[in-house]
Amino acid sequence: MTGTFLNVLTVLVGGTLGLFLGGRLPERIKSTVIAGLGTFTISLGLQMFLKSENALIVLGGLLLGSLLGEWWHVEEGLRNFGAFLEARFARGASSQFIRGFLTTSLLFCIGPMTILGAIQDGLRGDYRLLAVKAVMDGFAALAFASSLGIGVLFSAVTVLIYQGSISLLASQLNALLTSAMINEMTATGGVILIGLALSTLLEIKPIRTGNFLPALLISPLIVWILGLLK
Repeated sequence: MTGTFLNVLTVLVGGTLGLFLGGRLPERIKSTVIAGLGTFTISLGLQMFLKSENALIVLGGLLLGSLLGEWWHVEEGLRNFGAFLEARFARGASSQFIRGFLTTSLLFCIGPMTILGAIQDGLRGDYRLLAVKAVMDGFAALAFASSLGIGVLFSAVTVLIYQGSISLLASQLNALLTSAMINEMTATGGVILIGLALSTLLEIKPIRTGNFLPALLISPLIVWILGLLK
C-alpha cells in the first residue's frame, strides 16, 4: 500500500498547486496544456493497445463491457459520486467539479502501471513502478486542477480505493492473471484512454467512457475462456 499512499499524496500536492496557480495562468495556456495532455493520452492509449495479441478479444471485451456498463449505469454512478462530493465539500462549484473528478479518476486508474504496480506493491512491497506513476499523476493533477478545479483533488479518493483494493487483493489476482490476460486488459485500457481523450480532454465527441470500465474485467475473462477451449 506504500505506493498507493505515495500516489494519493502526489495527486493532492499537484492538485493543490494547480488550484493555487489556476487563477494566475492565462486561459490560452491552460487550454493548450489540456490539449497537450489529451494528445499524449491518445498516444499512450495507442501504445497500450499495441500490446494486444488478439485485437478481437479487445473488441469483444469492449462490446460486452459497454453493455454491462450501460446496464449497471457505471458512468452515472461515478457522476453521482462526484455530485455527492460536490454537494458535501464544494457547494456552488458547478459541473466543472464533476468533470475534473471524473476525468482524472479515469485517467489515474486506467493503465498497466496501475495494475502491475499495485500487484507488485501488494505482493512484494515493491512500489518503484507506482512511484513513477505517482510523479506522472502529480504533474497531471497540477495541470488539470489549474483548469478543472477542486474536483481533481477528490480523484485521490478513487485512486486510494481502486489502487488500494488491487494491492490488498494482489495475491489472489496474481494467482488468476496470466501475462496474456494482462496484455489484453492493458490493450482494452488503452482504447478506453483514447475514448477519454477524445470525449473529455479534446471534447471532440461525447462518449460515456465510464461505461466501458467493465471491459477491463471482460477482456481477461475472454482470454481465460479461450484457454479452456484449446
